[in-house]
Amino acid sequence: MSKQKSSRSKQRDRDRVVYSEFATERSAATERGVADLPPAKQTLKVQVSRKGRGGKTVTIISGFQHRPDTLKTLAKKLKAQCGTGGTAKEDIIEIQGDHAQTLLEALQKAGYTAKRSGG
Repeated sequence: MSKQKSSRSKQRDRDRVVYSEFATERSAATERGVADLPPAKQTLKVQVSRKGRGGKTVTIISGFQHRPDTLKTLAKKLKAQCGTGGTAKEDIIEIQGDHAQTLLEALQKAGYTAKRSGG
């Protein structure tokens, strides 16, 4: 005779994580603490790159000190202004294409201190 666990007991066992070396889900405990600084206190670098992207040109904006949700909202606004795609990763925003001048103006209008970096 084998003992069968109830479905409620099985669910409880699955939900309880004792230890996980390689976490598959991000929880509030593993999120890095980032202060959401106002735009005037942030210095951003805008640069155009083609490295590691199969020859495609990408404009990279780095130096943000925002929470991920605030960064994604800003990335969405910048992508719409340039009329192109892009992404927000950790503390950078990548916009497809060479839009350095447009992004510099948009960021300065939003109150950020933005500087062009690289050639």
